[in-house]
Amino acid sequence: MSVSTNWDYPQPFMRSVKPQGSDIDGLNHTNNAVYVRWCEEVAWGHSEALGLNLADYHRLDHAMAIRRGEYDYVLPTLLGESLTLATWLFASDGKLTMDRRFQLIRDSDGATVLRGRWDLVCIELSSGRARRMPAEFCDIYLPAVVAAV
Repeated sequence: MSVSTNWDYPQPFMRSVKPQGSDIDGLNHTNNAVYVRWCEEVAWGHSEALGLNLADYHRLDHAMAIRRGEYDYVLPTLLGESLTLATWLFASDGKLTMDRRFQLIRDSDGATVLRGRWDLVCIELSSGRARRMPAEFCDIYLPAVVAAV
């Protein structure tokens, strides 16, 4: 796994990824949808490492849902390249919203190949409506936030 000093923010939660044959598109690079899938996987890994998983979301009848996703595809990646994907909880109002950031680095040269951002909103699962974050979310997520709103 990369020990890059090129991270945009401190204390990244990291996961190694490597494009497989099924990830490569007709242009011979990693398909953009694969990066989105990797971001989802590393976000869940981060949430679970912090102490909240899908079962907890259902138990609490609340979830952090993606309101908007934005990805900047800086450089292509190729079959078999070793990459490290990092994520951070970047900001939160402590009530309803959080901002999650992503950065993907190519291990061989430390180049950033992707940056991403999710605007998250807390919803009540049973109604689908926006609702205030439960105390358990605040207790677990807010100490991990790297910037204040």
